[in-house]
Amino acid sequence: MANREIYRILTYFLAVIWFVNGLFCKVLNLVSRHEQIVARILGDDFSRPLTVLIGLAEVGMTVWILSGIKSRLNALVQIAVVATMNILEVVLVPDLLLWGRLNAFFALLFILVVYYKEFELNKELTQQA
Repeated sequence: MANREIYRILTYFLAVIWFVNGLFCKVLNLVSRHEQIVARILGDDFSRPLTVLIGLAEVGMTVWILSGIKSRLNALVQIAVVATMNILEVVLVPDLLLWGRLNAFFALLFILVVYYKEFELNKELTQQA
């Protein structure tokens, strides 16, 4: 499979993850655990609106990923957001995480995919062009 095809598949893969987590899990509240995490970390008073805002930001990340605009900055933001969010969750609310502290491992895999796609694979593609 050509590098360009792998890059395209990874772009859609990452976009789908952000979209599903943002729209379905947070905005539509199909996974109430997300709101519980927000409530425990930021407080109950505004947990629903904050969860919706976080979800909308994740849907926005989907649009940014698919646009390809400033893709390296996008990758850095994804890495920073996922790392920060997962460190906070593993430290503050591990009992609410789907896989407990093992969530950090899946976050690391996600970060590695983002890094590989943008800083290794994309570098090869720009050198070929």
